[in-house]
Formats: sequence, C-alpha cells, structure tokens
Amino acid sequence: MKAWRVHAYGEPETMPFEEIPPPEPGPNQVRIRNRAAGLNFFDILQVQGKYQVKPPFPFTIGAEVAGVVDAAGPGVTAFAPGDRVLSLTEGGGFAEYTVGRLPRTFPMPDGMGFAEAAALPLVYHTSYFALRNRAALQTGEWLLVHAGASGVGVSAIQLGRAFGARVIATAGGAEKVAFAIEQGAEHGLDYNDHGWVDQVKQLTDGRGADVIYDPVGGDVFDLSTKCIASGGRLLVIGFASGRIPSIAANRILLKNMSVVGALWGGYAQAHPEYFAVAQKAITDLYVEGKIRPPRPVEYPLASAPSALRDLANRKILGKAVLVM
Repeated sequence: MKAWRVHAYGEPETMPFEEIPPPEPGPNQVRIRNRAAGLNFFDILQVQGKYQVKPPFPFTIGAEVAGVVDAAGPGVTAFAPGDRVLSLTEGGGFAEYTVGRLPRTFPMPDGMGFAEAAALPLVYHTSYFALRNRAALQTGEWLLVHAGASGVGVSAIQLGRAFGARVIATAGGAEKVAFAIEQGAEHGLDYNDHGWVDQVKQLTDGRGADVIYDPVGGDVFDLSTKCIASGGRLLVIGFASGRIPSIAANRILLKNMSVVGALWGGYAQAHPEYFAVAQKAITDLYVEGKIRPPRPVEYPLASAPSALRDLANRKILGKAVLVM
C-alpha cells in the first residue's frame, strides 16, 4: 500500500510517499481500506516534532479516517468486511489502509459520504465535549464561537444551534465571516477589527456571551474576558494564534466567570466508553438534521503535503480531507 512516512522531523514537503505492507489487525481491531482521511493542524506539528505525541520513526500521520472494513482482528464481532466505518485512529491515516481500534471505530451514519465522515469525528467530538460536558450550554444562552470558519468552529456553531443557543461567530475576514453564517451562526463578526468586543455586547443587549468557545488564544482570549456575561464560561480549546494567554485572578472574581479547560482527547483516553456515548449523540443529531457538516475541501492522497501547506496557510474553510 502507499503511505506518507515521517523518517525525521521536518516539514510536510519532506515526507516521502512510500510503498509499505498493509497493517495487520490485532485483537479488537479492524483494518480499514480508506476512502478519505481528515487533515488537522496537529498533523503538521507532529511532522515538525512540535506535538506532545511523538511516535517512533518511521510513522504515518493522520488521526481520522472513513472507509470500508477490509479485515477484522481476532475476536471482533461488531464489524465485518464490507462495513462502512469512520475511525478516530492513533496515527496511520495518511495511507491506503489503516488499523482502527473498536472503542474508537463506528458505523458511518446512513446518507453520509466518506469525505464528510472523515472530517467529522475529531472536531464534532471536541465541540460536543466542550459545550455539553464542560460548559453545560443551555437553551437560549448566547454562545460566542471564535474561529467560526475552522473545522472546530463550524462544529461548535452547529452543535450550539442544535442545543438551542443563540450563536455569534467571529472569523478573520469577510469571506470567513460569511462562511460561518452559512453554517448557522446568527451573527458574524470579523475579529481583525477589535470592535467585535463592543458588537458582542450590543448584540446581547449589554449582557455579554454566556459561553465563549476559544480555540485561538492570544489576543482573542484576552478580549473575550471583556465581553463575557456574569457567570459566563470561557472554554479553552486551543491556541491557534501561537500565544498561550494568562488571566489575572481578580478578573475571574469580578466577572463571576469560569475559565474552563476542554481537552476532549485526555478525557476520552481516561474514559474509553465516552467515545461511543458522544458518537451516538452526534449521529442522532445528524440523522435528525440538526447538524449538517459542510462538504470538506478534497485533495488526492498523493497531494498530502500541498493540502497540509494550505491548512497551515489558513486557506481552508471548514475541514479538508485526503481522498483515495
């Protein structure tokens, strides 16, 4: 099979595209003939050696795939060859075949294409955990989603609407703001203009946002503390801006606000049963038509370095996938 391999830390363009044997599934594993694989920013960090997970060389990046079960490991009865599945893999996605573990492999929802399925699990699981478990988002609350044109941003907008919240999205530039509104945001603001803080206050009649979903960090985090409602929850999702912010404790006190970490991956690793719980909830919302992931940008498997470079340069609206 063909696979992208990392033999030494570098850039996406330094990965060789190699012919290697297909992986063999072990107990509680299935081998998936991939039809699509999702791209994520941490894939780039892993190639560069800047990610906290550092597999031994050589390794293949890619943490989410969709395809057809090709072989089942010993004792596996939940899936059989020919089943359409999506899987949260622990690497190995940028290849023609990938091994998926059962607690993290699921049937594809009816009516969902392979490209959609490969773009769904990481971002929707992240946002479901953040909004439902960590923020306890309530019907009628104001939800402010930063990076609303990104994969996680789109998932937070759609899940926020599904949970009955009123959603404001920020994004960088008019095209991305328009895209966020297409995904269901009630209002869209350009966070390149620092006036967005006052606009959030105006839209919420001076109250501020009850829940703020922040995968950006840096200045966006700092400014978010100025437009959060009393009793609001500021969700720390990540630091795409590159700067990890800090906050004075007196501001937390005076605002009666909560700064809430939402590290879905760590929680799910410690509670493996949560994968299935969250996936069922997300699938139900999809079947009911309450969420509808936008079709991702598609690249052929052989163009993985170009796709990652476009992702690094923030040229992608929503998610991107490699297709086989």
